[in-house]
Amino acid sequence: MASTFLSQTQRSYLMERYGLEEKGLELLLEDLWSFTAERPEAYAIRRHAELQREGRANDSIFSTIVEELSQGRFSCPETSIRQVRRMIYG
Repeated sequence: MASTFLSQTQRSYLMERYGLEEKGLELLLEDLWSFTAERPEAYAIRRHAELQREGRANDSIFSTIVEELSQGRFSCPETSIRQVRRMIYG
């Protein structure tokens, strides 16, 4: 389970603070865990497809993904546009 790293005190605090029941907290923690467990490569491929569906051009998409990858969600080194292209197209 995604929340096994939390103590009961931490779980109780989160449930009280956000008005959650045990099941709601568990679902929230599982969602957060899945978002943070995504690898940069998978994120780049997923975001590329999302941004293409919005009608954006690849140059704009690649720049956006480079910026998003640098915002601290992932523990990966600085990524260039060329590296993002490789993530997406292999």
